[in-house]
Amino acid sequence: MPYAPTIIEDDGYWMEEGRKPMRKIEPVVLEGRFVRLEPLERHHEGGLNAIAGDPEIWSSFTSDLAVPENMRAWIEKALANRAIGTEQPFVTIDRATGAIVGGTRVMDIREAHDAVEIGATWLGRPWWRTAFNSESKYLLLRHLFDTIDCHRVCLKTDLLNERSQRAIERLGAVREGVLRKHMIVQDGRSRDSVYYSIIDDEWATVRARLEQNLYAD
Repeated sequence: MPYAPTIIEDDGYWMEEGRKPMRKIEPVVLEGRFVRLEPLERHHEGGLNAIAGDPEIWSSFTSDLAVPENMRAWIEKALANRAIGTEQPFVTIDRATGAIVGGTRVMDIREAHDAVEIGATWLGRPWWRTAFNSESKYLLLRHLFDTIDCHRVCLKTDLLNERSQRAIERLGAVREGVLRKHMIVQDGRSRDSVYYSIIDDEWATVRARLEQNLYAD
């Protein structure tokens, strides 16, 4: 007799009855050797403003967060999305100094599909080309795959941002393709976005590579 799964509707999606979805993503502190990721709160606004002044940071973003009013709106939107369960935003802290150096978030949380995106990632200019970005991604990936039981983690970046593409590729993510005219960013430009992903079948290899690159001393 052919297999006929029972399916149930969950938040507008269909899933097989008895299938265990990924765990709910809650605010959490993630600590590495170089950085600590803390849940974003309103009191972080001053520290974020202090490092957000370089306009090049925001050339691929939809809003210029060097403007304090835009940063405040960005924080409020992130907190609102956290409240409804679609995002978990973080600030990135330099463990050696305790200073805020940037931000990142888990977004596009799709529990019915065991899938999320890591995005809205940025660092103040002094921390470019350090281990901070790679370790931030490693901490999030480890949490998402080992604790939350995600099947897929997506990352995307501007097609014009070759530095960001190389950084994502160094993680071991697979380039999937380009969404053309995906979003409107600074100065009204229609941004093409390059999509990458890491899936659970690849995580053990990606994890070993990241740990080797970050901590092989």
